[in-house]
Amino acid sequence: MSLLCASVAFASVGTLAGGKAQAETLRGALAAAYKFNPELAAERSNLRATDENVPRAKSGYRPTVSGSADVGSIKTRNRPGGTTARNPSGYQLDINQNLFDGFRTTNSVNAAEAIVRAGRATLHSTEQTVLLQAVTAFMNVVRDQAIVRLRDNDVRVLSKNLKATQERFDAGEVTRTDVAQSRARRARSVSVLDLGRANLKTSRANYERVVGHPPYRLAGARVPEKRLPKSLRDARHQATNESPSVVSSLYLEQAARYNVEQIWGELLPSVSVAGSFRNRFQPAKGLNSSQTSQVVGTLNVPIYTGGEVRARVRQAKHLHVRQIQLVAQARTQAREAAVAAWAALNASRAQLRSDNAQVSANRIALTGVREEEKVGQRTLLNVLDAEQELLDSQVSLVSTQRDLIVNAYSLISSTGRLTAKELSLAKKIYDAEEHYFDVRRAWFGISITDRNGRRERIDVWDSHGKGKSYK
Repeated sequence: MSLLCASVAFASVGTLAGGKAQAETLRGALAAAYKFNPELAAERSNLRATDENVPRAKSGYRPTVSGSADVGSIKTRNRPGGTTARNPSGYQLDINQNLFDGFRTTNSVNAAEAIVRAGRATLHSTEQTVLLQAVTAFMNVVRDQAIVRLRDNDVRVLSKNLKATQERFDAGEVTRTDVAQSRARRARSVSVLDLGRANLKTSRANYERVVGHPPYRLAGARVPEKRLPKSLRDARHQATNESPSVVSSLYLEQAARYNVEQIWGELLPSVSVAGSFRNRFQPAKGLNSSQTSQVVGTLNVPIYTGGEVRARVRQAKHLHVRQIQLVAQARTQAREAAVAAWAALNASRAQLRSDNAQVSANRIALTGVREEEKVGQRTLLNVLDAEQELLDSQVSLVSTQRDLIVNAYSLISSTGRLTAKELSLAKKIYDAEEHYFDVRRAWFGISITDRNGRRERIDVWDSHGKGKSYK
């Protein structure tokens, strides 16, 4: 029975220049997940929608302009005097400009920008989740393929043993019990092999869902030692300061603070100016037209609002205090995740050493038991037990190798550094600020635009590389 070496492999849909299928590494799987995973693409779209809250808030600084027009027909019948008819019409333009609103617009803009930054941290978290899912899916396929190979080889070995035992029974060298034991072990091995194949199908389906294409061939994967924190102290420090959950909670606390100021601004005076121009045609009998222009400044001083605004201020303060506590909780959870990931990685390393020693010892023991069985010092059951112990230790080694890689990337994720940028997965990394700067000062337009005002094409890719565009 062959062992799975420390490096593992997996498949790719690409081809080499010579036409042969190109093996894809774990790095290639991560790059594919970064490009094609719909969960990550959906969160990017959600962040772009969140960006639009900033120009919405900034609209409070800008004037509002409206226009109206009307036309009608009026007939007047006078006795005496006869009937008169006229067709009054006209149009009107109104403009309103806020001059001071108790700093509500300023705080609304600040809150919107804080929420945008929290959204970027959420996108960062989603990216880490997707990449860790890709690592896990990759290693699950590798593990299950290796287990199926081991189980399949075990079935072949037990089949040969059963045939040899049957022949020895026919020759009168062994008893019917030995044949039954061999047959039972083979039946159990076939059952476990079927279960392993079912698990492999499940892992392959999960891989395709996360990465975007099915696995085919296997390439090498190693523990990313250079990207791991040097010590538990470093891991805790990085998690406390760089974990997306911590960063997001900090910006949400900032947004909650601005929300308190925004509501409190409703208790302050507000100043606005309004202008209008009105032009009427045939407004009355004997008049051909009339024009009216006016500019009005308004000062509004809230004196008492029934306590509703003050209640919302108190409510916002409580929510702000809650968010402060959530920041502390996020930091505690980030440190806990880093410690747990560090411990799991070290446990996997220790387990790997033990499994390697166990496999080596079981292989030697099996060789010895087989030789002793030939000279009558061991029974067939002893041989079957030794083969099963070797197989179990090999399966355990395969699972431990999978856990080692997954736990290593889980540790990187806990520190907030499992990102496409940190891993250099793509030449063009998604820039969350690009769309933000495109829209933050936008005054007009309802189509998606880039920074130069050109219509932008948003491509939605599927697992076959095809996409639809939304303009």
